[in-house]
Amino acid sequence: MGAKKWTINDIPDLTDRIVVITGGNSGLGFETAKVIAKKGANLVLACRSESRGEAARIKILEETPEAKVVIIPIDLMDLSSIKSFAENFKQNYTQLHILINNAGIMTTPYGLTKDGFESQMGTNHLGHFALTGLLLDILTCTPNSRVVVVSSLAHMGWKISFKNTLFESANSYHPMRAYARSKLANLLFAYELQRKFEINGVNSIAVAAHPGASFTNLGRHREGKFMFQLFRPLIKKVLPTPKSGALSQLRAAVDKNVKSGEFYGPSGFLQLGGSPVLVKPRKTSSNPNDAQKLWSISEELTGVKYEFKKGG
Repeated sequence: MGAKKWTINDIPDLTDRIVVITGGNSGLGFETAKVIAKKGANLVLACRSESRGEAARIKILEETPEAKVVIIPIDLMDLSSIKSFAENFKQNYTQLHILINNAGIMTTPYGLTKDGFESQMGTNHLGHFALTGLLLDILTCTPNSRVVVVSSLAHMGWKISFKNTLFESANSYHPMRAYARSKLANLLFAYELQRKFEINGVNSIAVAAHPGASFTNLGRHREGKFMFQLFRPLIKKVLPTPKSGALSQLRAAVDKNVKSGEFYGPSGFLQLGGSPVLVKPRKTSSNPNDAQKLWSISEELTGVKYEFKKGG
């Protein structure tokens, strides 16, 4: 007999746990939020749009009337908004048990964040790097806290480059290449954070996950392409649903057997779908020299310095 498949029925009671999910109002984030709220957690939806966040909160309450859900706005493309979120959160909470860095954009046209970063790297990596750093003190003073970084299979399609790191010129920009690079950066960040937790004796873990392939609005910038429109009905039928795709990050966030530095993804063909299991990332994601260099660049660009207290 094969190993037992992990399902939402394996999620423990989360009463009194405080959980933050970025992008929790739609797609994978919303499906993750619904389950976590049903399990009793104090849930914070970190959303760019307060109105969409409130709509998601209402839907969660319709399904789970006793759910504890609040909205705190955040725009991961704006460092000042990220700072405001962290300040707002700390005014209302003294602990943070689980931070799920879920929000992201994919294959968008060339654009810059408010602070001048290429939008995909700025949102998917730098925004979450800044957010995690600004919440580091409250994370590290919460026993057994957990940071979940949501990456993608796309990380396998590119090597990190420190030349033209942020696609400074629109002429050098390729949407899929930029997305793949940002998802590789997610993993480099997760593994370096895990190393720093261990070196500094911090009672927290950093874990990564990827959803495989699921039909969400993340790929909306590709929907206008002729081939996408041609095969859209088939794609929608074949690809796993967001509910299924969310299982990997759910397991990474709540399974008591998860260890720091692990990476979870679907068990099926090419990791496109299936129950969540421990998977192997591409070797380029675990290069400590690349991770340290990316970390230094990220601190410089965001202005967020990680300060670890020994045994914190």
